[in-house]
Amino acid sequence: MAFRRVVAVTAAACGLAGGSALLSSVAIGKQQQPQQQLVSKAGGDAREVLSAPPPASASPPGLLLLPSPAASCPASAGWLERSSNGCGYWDNNWDRREPAALINLKKKNEETGERELSSRLDHYKAKATRHIFLIRHSQYNLDGLGDKERTLTQLGREQAEFTGKRLASLGLKFDKIVHSSMTRASETTSIISKHLPGVKKVSTDLLCEGSPIEPNPPISHWKPEAVQYYEDGARIEAAFRNYIHRADVKQEEDSYEIFVCHANVIRYIVCRALQFPPEGWLRMSLNNGSITHLVIRPSGRVALRMLGDTGFMPPEKITRT
Repeated sequence: MAFRRVVAVTAAACGLAGGSALLSSVAIGKQQQPQQQLVSKAGGDAREVLSAPPPASASPPGLLLLPSPAASCPASAGWLERSSNGCGYWDNNWDRREPAALINLKKKNEETGERELSSRLDHYKAKATRHIFLIRHSQYNLDGLGDKERTLTQLGREQAEFTGKRLASLGLKFDKIVHSSMTRASETTSIISKHLPGVKKVSTDLLCEGSPIEPNPPISHWKPEAVQYYEDGARIEAAFRNYIHRADVKQEEDSYEIFVCHANVIRYIVCRALQFPPEGWLRMSLNNGSITHLVIRPSGRVALRMLGDTGFMPPEKITRT
């Protein structure tokens, strides 16, 4: 009886710059005659090759060899560090705060052994969970010649009111609001903060809008110069490293922090936090005034609770400009 089965053979992963080949073998049933194979190379067209009877070490007859997306993984930007484990594997030390990575094992006391190591690990373990709320600024005046003229529209101010009310309704004790220094983010923060009295505000240039990394796939209507990726990318990556990490070991209670910034910055941060290819940031879309919620556990595990939520706004108030 004919049957179907799928065998995935992982040869390498795309964590290394340039990517490596990975083949998936799919059995398509019994074969009486030598079959044809489609063989393709990254960047080239598929070509048809007559397959000879396979040697003992080759794939069994009847298998169609398909190129994996891993073969076309783009080279990473200079400031990014790819996990040596490759795609699909979680890097526990992604924020350089994994306890085991902070201990010099050469200083381990051979007499006490594992018990001393365990106590030293506990000294470096985080105890609290961080809740990160990423807010995209509200609608603003696109006709402004410079940042100072790109103020919120009347609709944008209404959107910020809805966002502030939504955050207040959660009943959480927010620790701080960190916002981009750009006008539209600052104005959005001012309106939101009216609904969260007593929460301190901090302005930073790190969260300003920019071009984090060349997107894949590219789009035709938006192509910044390479120098813009070079300048903005390093800054936005610095924002990620500075703000997105597990809690400090001295933090005893869970924290709730708000970051008011921009769509490109938020999408890049989400990709980096989840250890997805950051080049995919432009595959997501965020509404004005939307809420994205990341959770960072003491173990360093990251979860996305919410992405671009605007369900608290009336449909006619929702925009993506």
